[in-house]
Formats: sequence, C-alpha cells, structure tokens
Amino acid sequence: MPAVPILAPRVLLMVFDPPGPGGLPLSQAMGWNRAEDLVEGYIADLEACSRGTVRYQVVARMDLPIFPPKIDGFRYTLETYRAVLEGRQPPHEPDTADYRAILAAGDGIGRVARGEIDEIWLFGGPYFGFYESRMAGPGAFWCNAPPLPGAEAAGRRFVIMGFSYERGVGEMLENFGHRAEAIMERVFAGIPEERNMWRRFTRYDRIAPGQAEVGTIHFAPNSERDYDWGNPRPVWSYCDDWLHFPDLRGRGRWVDCAEWGGGDIREHHRWWLQHLPCAPGETDGISHHWWRYIVDPNAVP
Repeated sequence: MPAVPILAPRVLLMVFDPPGPGGLPLSQAMGWNRAEDLVEGYIADLEACSRGTVRYQVVARMDLPIFPPKIDGFRYTLETYRAVLEGRQPPHEPDTADYRAILAAGDGIGRVARGEIDEIWLFGGPYFGFYESRMAGPGAFWCNAPPLPGAEAAGRRFVIMGFSYERGVGEMLENFGHRAEAIMERVFAGIPEERNMWRRFTRYDRIAPGQAEVGTIHFAPNSERDYDWGNPRPVWSYCDDWLHFPDLRGRGRWVDCAEWGGGDIREHHRWWLQHLPCAPGETDGISHHWWRYIVDPNAVP
C-alpha cells in the first residue's frame, strides 16, 4: 500500500508587537507569551497529531512594531489600547483588521504567487482584529470567516491564520480545529448522510445518544455544552475506530474526559486532531488523508 505523502507548507510569520508600557514590546511588557515559543509548540503538536505527515516550516518572518490598521482606517495608540484593556473605553468597532493592508505590507499575495509561501500566520494581542482563520485567493471559501476578496492575483488559495500571544498553544490548535471543520464540511458537501464520514466523525452523545464518535472542537464525545471538555460523565463512543480509518469495524467503549486531558484545552484538541484520518486511498473520490485538504485548500474541489 502506498505511503501517505508528507506535507511541508511554508509560512510567512507576521508579528505585530508595538511598543508597550515602558517602551518594551507589548507582548513582553504585558508578560504575555513569545510568538516563537508558541510557533514551536504549535508546529510540534501538528506534526505529532498528523503522525509526522504535516511539517510546517516558517520560511520568512516580519516583526512589525505597530498596531495593525482596522478596515475603517483606525489604528490604536498605546493610550487608547490600554484604555480598552483596562475597561475604561469599549473596543473600537469595526474590530476587523485591514487584511488588504496587511497583505500589502508583507507582499503576501506576491509571495504566494511566486511559490515562496503557502500560508500566513499573524500574531498580535487582544482586539487586534484577526480572524482565527481566513481564506484568500481565487475560489476562496468560508474558513471560519468570510473569504477575503481581492487576492485573486495569488493564483491559488491560501489561509491566513490569526493568533494571539496573550493566549497559548491550545487556543492556536482551536483555531486550526475550526479551520479543519470548515474545510471538511466543504469537502463532504453533497455526500449522502449515510456515507458522509465527516458527519459521522463529529457525532457526540448529546446529539446522537449511544452513537458518539470523536465529536467536534467544542464538543467532546460526552460534552453537554460548548467547551465542556472536563465532563467526567462516561458515554459509549466509537472514537478508536478513527485511528484505524477506513477500517470502521465498530470498536466501541466507554470514555470520559480522562481520555483527553480532563478539561485541558490543548490536550483535548491534540486528542481530537490525532483522530483525523491519515491513510492512503480514497472513498467516494475523497482522500483518506484528510490533512491534505485542511493544510492545502487547493486540494479541495
């Protein structure tokens, strides 16, 4: 049987880290995380969860000591930003960052068109206005955010991830998980319910009693509400089947939150990602290597 191909997407990392209190970079002045540490943990987790088949590489980095502009031209100053953080004034609306200006600053469209990079990772603080993930390029579609128009010159689809150095690797994996959900929903669009492997993968006990499988990023097999990853309630689940995909013979057993870290966000998301199929072959014209679609949206019909 042929081996599953290795995917090595190239990344442009753009870190928005304006001067903070005392003149130090904002992330350092606020005691937040270093972007490079978060990137290292995120890349390592995705490689491990994909069984070594996804190997992200940062090929270019831009450090931008500025607040990113909003779509209406507004840009925070240190004073107005601190007022928001301290609750003395509401966050600016519209919140969304000006993606076209950001792409222009990093020559993002040109780099994609020239084959230098495959995606872009943005880092910033709270209220910087980044979507968790957003797709651009010709034929871009919903990727947990509206597709970005005006990037057709890239010649192919690419994803722009938005991360916060105020948060951790677990939240980065959540961004990736929602990206996966959006892309796989597109991949399986039109597949009849009885053969729709994505719908089956995402079953959890609350919506399918006694038939839980792996669940979603927000709902573990036994979750009763959003983010309920620490629920000790045992439920019957066929999650183990997905480690042997496409051999879904019905390996059911009782599971609870001890399986995925007892409520820890990073551990649950690692557990969820580890169950995504990563195998040779295809069914209904869909590759058994789901990571291929999630990492490269150009593989999605």
